[in-house]
Amino acid sequence: MVKRKKVVAIGGGTGLPGVLRGLKKYPIDITAIVTVADDGGSSGMLRNELRMPPPGDIRNVLVALSDVEPVFEKLLQHRFRSDSGLNGHSLGNLLIAALTSITGDFVKGVREMSHILNVHGEVLPAADQSIVLGAVMSDGMVVEGESQIPKVNKKIARVFLKPDEIRPLPESIKAIREADLITLGPGSLYTSVIPNLLVPGLAEEIFRSEAKKVYVCNVMTQKGETDGYSAADHIAAINSHVTPHLVDTILANSRPIEPEILERYAREEAEPVSVDRDRLSRQGLNVISTPLIKVAGGVIRHDEAAVGRLLMSLLEDKKG
Repeated sequence: MVKRKKVVAIGGGTGLPGVLRGLKKYPIDITAIVTVADDGGSSGMLRNELRMPPPGDIRNVLVALSDVEPVFEKLLQHRFRSDSGLNGHSLGNLLIAALTSITGDFVKGVREMSHILNVHGEVLPAADQSIVLGAVMSDGMVVEGESQIPKVNKKIARVFLKPDEIRPLPESIKAIREADLITLGPGSLYTSVIPNLLVPGLAEEIFRSEAKKVYVCNVMTQKGETDGYSAADHIAAINSHVTPHLVDTILANSRPIEPEILERYAREEAEPVSVDRDRLSRQGLNVISTPLIKVAGGVIRHDEAAVGRLLMSLLEDKKG
C-alpha cells in the first residue's frame, strides 16, 4: 500500500480556504492549522459572550474542506441581518459555538463539526484558547485587537500575542513533524499568517521539519498591513518574527492584471505585490513566479486549481 503524503496548511482569513479547495481533491492527508486571533464581527461577539476562541476562520476552512451540497454550504455561511440578537452572526459560527458548549471543548466541537460536514482532512485551531493579537507600530504606538491593527494605518514593526502562556495543540505539533509539505498563506500577513507562527513551538517545529516549506504570496498589498510591500518584504517580516529561513520556496503570481481592476484596487490603496527575484534569491529562496490568479466580479483571487496543481508538483518533487 502506497503511503499517502501529508500536507499541513497554515493561515486564516480568506486565503487559506482557497489553498485547501485546491488540495482537497488529491489523495493526500491534509491538516489545516488556523489562526484564532479574530476579534471582529460574529467571531468577536461569540468570543466575548461565550468566552470561546473565535470560530470564523475555522468555519471558512471547514466549509472549504467539506463534502456537502452547495445549498448546505450557503446555509453555513448565511449571515443573519435583523434587529435581533442574531444580527451579524453566521449560522456556521453559531453551530460551532453550540458544539463547543455540548462537548465542553472548542477543539472537540470543531472535530464534531468536521464529522458532520464530512471534512477532507483535519482542522485545528492554532491554540485551544482565545488569543489577543497586538502590534507595535514603527513609531512605538501599541495597538491590541486583530480588527483594530489595520485601522491605525501605520507601519507595523512587529506583532505579538497575549496571554504569555499559550500552548500549541499536540495534534498540531504531530502533524508538522509528519508533514511532507507545509504551506503558509496567502492571507493578511500580520493578522492571519504570522499569528500562527507566534504560538510557542509551532515555528520551531516548522524550522526543524524536513518537509518542503512554501509561502504562497499575496497578490495585492493590504492597506494598514503591507502598504508598499514586495514579496521579499513579506518574507523579511516572517523572518523577523521567527527563526530566519523558515520557508524555502515562494509562490508568486506573474499574470498581468487588467488596468480597470488595478484602478479599482488603487481606490482601496492596494497595488500588486512586486516579485523582487534577486532579493528573494539572496535570501536562499526558490522563487516560482507563474500565473496564479483569477478575477471574478472584479475581485482578484488565487486560482485554487492552479495553486493546488503547483503545490502537488512540489510535493511529488520533495527532494528536487
